[in-house]
Amino acid sequence: MRIRRFAAALVAVMMIVSCFALTVSAATFNANVDTSCKAVYMINLDTGITVFEKNSTEKVYPASTTKIMTYIVAVENVSDVKNTKVVVEQEVLDELLGTGSSLSGLNFFVGQAVTVYDLLNCLMIKSGNDAAVVLADYIGNGSQQKFIDMMNAKAEELGCKNTHFMNPHGLHDPDHYTTAQDLATIMQYAQTLPDFNEICGTVSTYLSVDSDKEYPLVTTNYLIDQVNGGDYYYEFCKGGKTGTTDEAGYCLCSTASNGGYTYMCIALGAPSVNSEGTEVETNGAMVDSKALYQWAFNNLELKTVIDEKKPICEVPISLAWDRDTVQLVPQGSFSTILPSDIESSSIDIKTDIPASLTAPVLEGNVIGTATVSYAGQELCSVNLIAAETVERSKMLYFLESAKKILRSRWMILAISIVVILFIIYIIITQVYNSKKKKNREMKNRKKRRSSSKRD
Repeated sequence: MRIRRFAAALVAVMMIVSCFALTVSAATFNANVDTSCKAVYMINLDTGITVFEKNSTEKVYPASTTKIMTYIVAVENVSDVKNTKVVVEQEVLDELLGTGSSLSGLNFFVGQAVTVYDLLNCLMIKSGNDAAVVLADYIGNGSQQKFIDMMNAKAEELGCKNTHFMNPHGLHDPDHYTTAQDLATIMQYAQTLPDFNEICGTVSTYLSVDSDKEYPLVTTNYLIDQVNGGDYYYEFCKGGKTGTTDEAGYCLCSTASNGGYTYMCIALGAPSVNSEGTEVETNGAMVDSKALYQWAFNNLELKTVIDEKKPICEVPISLAWDRDTVQLVPQGSFSTILPSDIESSSIDIKTDIPASLTAPVLEGNVIGTATVSYAGQELCSVNLIAAETVERSKMLYFLESAKKILRSRWMILAISIVVILFIIYIIITQVYNSKKKKNREMKNRKKRRSSSKRD
């Protein structure tokens, strides 16, 4: 049990870490899809890049998409879901009387033991509220509140800051809410758990305790039901979880894969009743999800915007004998989802690098950073490193050192002092010579006078 929990948590962590090897920002695009849902959050699961969002952090009611968390808590607290059996008790089912709940047929199996695996099928395929309360009662040891507390603890553990559960099935409660982003986090984690994707992708199966009694379970997700889905059916949808209440509206959490790409779409709050209280027949959550998937597969593709082998820019370098510049390359490559018809000129790369470098520079030294943007949205930020090693020239270094010495304040001061002393020396010498000359002249005059007197 502990090993399975650890493995699931490790997978989730690896998914998250792989998306943030570089400093990455979300990139949302104009999908040209008129969505009716109150909140939408769509991500590319291959890269973790958000491609479309609408009110994705606003609190909304999740309806039966709540059952994704119910699934998580159930699987993580039952060591063997396929062999662990739970007796269906009428008292537990009676809690749903008068609620108008969607049921999976457990009322036909009262008093009989059903495997947890079968209950999970009832929960996710038929969206049975009866399966939700039976699981909550069993795992909570007779206390559904204990199970609900486990749901909220798991939400907090996953980092869902705007999610709070009041029940395991999603019937309306003003304090039972989530956000499209939080629900995407919850579903991504659920996808790492055993059987989740298989069950959510099942169109129909049977609930059976013995060979004499079977009850059909048919998916509520029309995107994967080719028989009953009609115009909602979408061949590339792999599965998901629906939800509907008057207050929450139509909701759908789903995934789709095509051409090597996989997307997840969380669509919440499409109107299910109009202002007059009449049911809206069109399921806007399914319509929106299908339209967004079609847009994504037809208009987006993975593009390499930073290639670690291609230089981004170059920087002037000094003290290198045969080099004036050094090329800078990204520390790593970066690919992201972008419009298929994007022009290379639309990708903006801004660098933050020094004005110049001084040799030596070693290959791989981090010199600066490059920020990549598209349509005004930052896609990533990556370190720029030296593409090669540039050695320092000893001769140029000696000459540069000599220049620095000559230009240093102390050298200038010393030279100034020498000049001043030299000037003083010249002045003193001139004064001394002048005096000496005068003395000689005076002596000569005296000699001439003495000579004239004798004559």
